[in-house]
Amino acid sequence: MDIMELPPHLANKIAAGEVVERPASVVKELVENSIDAGSTNIKVEISEAGLQSIRVIDNGTGIPHEQVKRVFLRHATSKIRSENDLFHVRTLGFRGEALPSIASVSKMTIKTSTGEEAGITIIQEGGSVLSESRTDARKGTDILVENLFYNTPARLKYLKTVHTELGHITDIINRMAFSHPRTRFELHHNGKKLFQTTGKGGLLSIASAVYGMSVAKQMIPIETSTLDYKIDGYIARPEMNRASRGYITTIINGRYVRSIRIAKAIEAGYHTFLPIGRQPIVILNIEMDPFLVDVNVHPTKLEVRFSKEKELLQAIEEMIKNRLHQEILIPSGTEPKYIREKSIQPKFEFETRRDSDRIHQYETNSPENNSVTNERADEKSSSNDALVAPPLQENNSQMDSQPISTVEETTTTMTSEKQRVPELEVIGQHHGTYIMAQNEEGLYIIDQHAAQERIKYEFYREKIGEVTNELQELLVPLTFEFTQQESLLIEQFKEELEQVGLFFELFGQNTYIVRSHPQWFPQGEENEMIRDMVDQLIKDQSINIHKLREEAAILMSCKRSIKANHYLDKQDMQVLLDHLRDCKEPFTCPHGRPIIIHFSQYEMEKMFKRVM
Repeated sequence: MDIMELPPHLANKIAAGEVVERPASVVKELVENSIDAGSTNIKVEISEAGLQSIRVIDNGTGIPHEQVKRVFLRHATSKIRSENDLFHVRTLGFRGEALPSIASVSKMTIKTSTGEEAGITIIQEGGSVLSESRTDARKGTDILVENLFYNTPARLKYLKTVHTELGHITDIINRMAFSHPRTRFELHHNGKKLFQTTGKGGLLSIASAVYGMSVAKQMIPIETSTLDYKIDGYIARPEMNRASRGYITTIINGRYVRSIRIAKAIEAGYHTFLPIGRQPIVILNIEMDPFLVDVNVHPTKLEVRFSKEKELLQAIEEMIKNRLHQEILIPSGTEPKYIREKSIQPKFEFETRRDSDRIHQYETNSPENNSVTNERADEKSSSNDALVAPPLQENNSQMDSQPISTVEETTTTMTSEKQRVPELEVIGQHHGTYIMAQNEEGLYIIDQHAAQERIKYEFYREKIGEVTNELQELLVPLTFEFTQQESLLIEQFKEELEQVGLFFELFGQNTYIVRSHPQWFPQGEENEMIRDMVDQLIKDQSINIHKLREEAAILMSCKRSIKANHYLDKQDMQVLLDHLRDCKEPFTCPHGRPIIIHFSQYEMEKMFKRVM
């Protein structure tokens, strides 16, 4: 077998398979280069979701004409000078693979100038230079990519519909806008403007452009720091949640990344605040020494590795948990709790300037301008809630800034624990399920089962936490049959299992008996708890006793709480509400369902047309 070096054009095509997965990958690489060039204005124009053409125009530093041809060489970069630079990467692109890989599977035209002299235009096709000429001296770079994958037709068959590919591109631009709020972005598709930011900074302003004003109004600022990390951003109130993690944006040193562990730390911070299967909307900005993060573990640089990951994850979880603990989290009964989620595929429905002015005028004049109660505002949030935002006009900055400043003023309000649930007067019960109460602020509806679940959960969680690993001896041993894999793990981690109070005795092939268990196990749930321990052992190769005790507290609180269709007298209902006020987190049950819904006096009058 002869060993030979691959020719450059073939090596570039192979690299393209890793770097250029779809049109959105091209947009990402080109926009990252524009940002690294110091651009403050980046315009992206695409046709047929990038399958026909992708054009990125910036006002960055440009490339000296004598160096332009080098950008088509593999591993040619201006961002790395020595091996030490790999451990202090501060730029988005540094591998030197993007442009040669893209050029090898497309027709590429690059126009660039430093602004000090005439620029240069180079046209390449399939990695070969077709022509070279001088051009004007406009500072910046203009790259046009046409006929993507024309010479690799096998790649084309794996691409999805135009709407799906356009959705991926839109998502990339949205993430770039979050990670670089001081850069002005424009996105055009087939000649229509889909998205635009002002470049004036502010994550909340970007959130309004991406997710819509109704979501931005539900965002809460967060901030914390350790010796190694500085973290800030915004988290949505729990009732504003989604079905996937796609609405979690993590930015590290100006780079958007994907991290399952950070996402799980965020979810842990929202623990018991979100219904099962729902995910939060979060914008997380993390600054750290580049030495602590390795951004070179994946060709697309979307995945990173941390040196002090445990410290970071703990800081994120505690920051979110503590911030939510400071908020009054009673949702309004007139606001949609789960705004209908749209597909990532964009729908080109844009508001008119006249509609925007009416929305702004209403929210400025309304006595309840901190609530989304106007029908037109609801319509606006519905049409703009996807990852594609409405076009913002440059002369419309007043409309953009006013509602956002209102959000920033209201979301920074701290509250003491006793103020979180106001004193309420019970006025009745609905269908033996919901307690009706009131005060001067309006009407409150309380789910009695969820309320008692929360009360009992906090009681059991505290009591279980106090219990030591004392054992409860059993008169009749419990018998378990396991698979071969489970049996091997039980033998492997026998010492760890005994440390948490589980002693398995072999009783035949793959069969074990247990003669005792920890005292904190819920009565009647011993088999289930032991099974959970083994399942956790299989999944994580370790046992998290804190997590198991948490699950036990949730299980006991649910099974021992009053159910629906259980009628209470007023005194019992009042006692229940008083106990709820003493809870640390009185707004959701342990499963994340809301406990209290509030209808303000203004909202009641609006529903009955007493105010218009």
